[in-house]
Amino acid sequence: MTASVLAFEKKLVPSDGFLYGTTWDKRHIECFPLNLKEKSVRGTISNRLNKKDMNDPAKLDAKVENANLQTVDSCGLDLNQDTLKLSFSLKILSGVEKPSACNDRAFLKNYSDVVLEYIGKYSFKELAGRYALNIANGRVLWRNRVGAENIEVCVEAKNKDLKGQKWVFSANDYSLRDFSRTDKKVDELAELIAASLSGKRDFLMLEIDVYAQIGLAQDVYPSEELVLDKGKGNKSKILYSIDDIAAMHSQKIGNAIRTIDTWYPEFAEVKTGPIAAEPYGAVTNLGVAYRKPKDKSDFFTLFDKYAAKNKLENEEQEHYVMAVLVRGGVFGESDKE
Repeated sequence: MTASVLAFEKKLVPSDGFLYGTTWDKRHIECFPLNLKEKSVRGTISNRLNKKDMNDPAKLDAKVENANLQTVDSCGLDLNQDTLKLSFSLKILSGVEKPSACNDRAFLKNYSDVVLEYIGKYSFKELAGRYALNIANGRVLWRNRVGAENIEVCVEAKNKDLKGQKWVFSANDYSLRDFSRTDKKVDELAELIAASLSGKRDFLMLEIDVYAQIGLAQDVYPSEELVLDKGKGNKSKILYSIDDIAAMHSQKIGNAIRTIDTWYPEFAEVKTGPIAAEPYGAVTNLGVAYRKPKDKSDFFTLFDKYAAKNKLENEEQEHYVMAVLVRGGVFGESDKE
């Protein structure tokens, strides 16, 4: 039995990301905050019609004549800027073996033993290597990464004992689908991440700047806000900003860094590539859960078995379970049916 009260704090803690505009040649010298702009657009009908309207030319003409008027937020580089800068910090914490809440002492003992055994066997090197590659390949840019001529990722360690150790990566040198290609710089960063996750370090603090040369005056894509009450306000799209600076949600940055799961059953058959480490392998934009309980590949099935000191089928399942624990969450087992 799993504890009924069981929660884990996330161990990868990104800040929100701030967006700036600059030029590729001066990207390390001057950057200017990007602001959101409001614009009104007159769209045309583009949604699928029902069969009745589809076969009635008069109704179609009436719908086309009724313009789709929208007010939306937008964001883009200035006329003299060709490069986007995304700036954020990332903290990596230790203590995966210690739940933030657990009401079952016997379960806690078993769980802690299992995690310490995992640390002794793997030292979090596999997960840390994948997190480091997701930093190096610029995955955190999301849509802003598409069509970029050059992408540079600058990482600086801010811990006092590391004395400002820095790494500079050319993101296009690293794959978004394959975690096998690495190099000395990635390995150095991964080693520090692994040391923090495994408890050899208390924490690691990184400051990360990502530069993408996307073209003069091109649109950029901050996070879009979820509008729960659509009856309020007149905008059909609201973008995220902090103190009038366009920004990206910390959750979106964290999701990109956690996109390391190539162990789900359908990985070789689908073109989705790595997915974020999630309890059910959920990919919301596709409406698919790649780790289904009926296949016994979901987190809860594997975690219950693993935490009870039962062997999993392979080390890939172990890595996946630990990746979800690094993600954090509330995983207690309710006694309600």
